[in-house]
Amino acid sequence: MKKAVFIILLILILDQILKFWIKTTFLMGENRAILGQWFFLHFTENEGMAFGMKLGGNYGKLLLSLFRIFAVIVIGWWLYRETRKGASNLLIICISLILAGALGNIIDSAFYGLIFSESSYMQVATLFPKGGGYGTFLHGKVVDMLYFPIIETHYPAWIPMVGGEEFTFFRPVFNIADSSITTGVTMLIVFQKKIFSHSRNK
Repeated sequence: MKKAVFIILLILILDQILKFWIKTTFLMGENRAILGQWFFLHFTENEGMAFGMKLGGNYGKLLLSLFRIFAVIVIGWWLYRETRKGASNLLIICISLILAGALGNIIDSAFYGLIFSESSYMQVATLFPKGGGYGTFLHGKVVDMLYFPIIETHYPAWIPMVGGEEFTFFRPVFNIADSSITTGVTMLIVFQKKIFSHSRNK
């Protein structure tokens, strides 16, 4: 269990430190090159769904936040059960990564609306503004900043509708919490035979 707690705390601390720094120093949409032309810090926010989609306004946002809290409770119970059963270290690491990532984004949704002012293209957000935050409990926005436009080219002219238009791979902007979830799920899929053969042997 100590290993799981360490992984979760490490991911949460790194995720929140980076988000706080981005939120309080970057303008909305600000872009800074880190490694050449393939790694940027690009500040954007989303309502918590994939690709920045929204779900029915404020009520949809509340429903999404509650669902994510429920999911974290289920994942946390799964992690506790597997540690008590003596599951493989690999499985514990996978579940811990998924749980840490989910918790990281829930913190944004639950509290950022209360403690930050609104970010804009003209003004950087402030922490604990005098007039209160930009939203209410469970109505905060998730901060994203990691952008890897590994390939930038143009669609061939012969492709209908998009010929000649710019094409970028990889386009999504994400955060450390998203990376943690993706890594955990990917490891579960790639190493599933090893993970679950250990469980059968136990």
